Amino acid sequence: MTERDHAASHLDLDELDRKLIAALQVDGRTPFSSLAQDLGVSASSVRYRVQRLQESGLFQIVGIANPLNIGFDRLALIGIKCEPGTAPSVCEALAELPETSYVVLTSGGFDVMVEVVCRDIEHYTDLMFSTLQQVPGVASTESFFVLKAHKLAYGWGVGDGS
Repeated sequence: MTERDHAASHLDLDELDRKLIAALQVDGRTPFSSLAQDLGVSASSVRYRVQRLQESGLFQIVGIANPLNIGFDRLALIGIKCEPGTAPSVCEALAELPETSYVVLTSGGFDVMVEVVCRDIEHYTDLMFSTLQQVPGVASTESFFVLKAHKLAYGWGVGDGS
């Protein structure tokens, strides 16, 4: 467990933290002064809380683009079966690849699920055969191409304490 993971596991979210996260999930560019006014606290308190959440690894503010709308032709989910005992190290290796946007250790039919974003079929083919399937511990893969993204959302009901 890294220091950041350790800090995140011990950071208790209070009602203000949840409200800040919920507001920033709607619009990550909301000025701290507006958040402070809406929440009835000082701007310095908002700034401190957001910085603490970011440093703990619990929260980050990013711009999200639909890759299919900005020139990336191949978005795929890949189910990976691993050799026994290698799934955690496979996840670590895959998380380092620039094409991966989502890497998770799973239960069920696959040990690991990965979302990849590639420019085109040639890029995807190279990634699969020259990189992903060469990662030590990868036993087999199954690809699921995304034909159309109906929802890309990253907000999880933290505002209501759930």
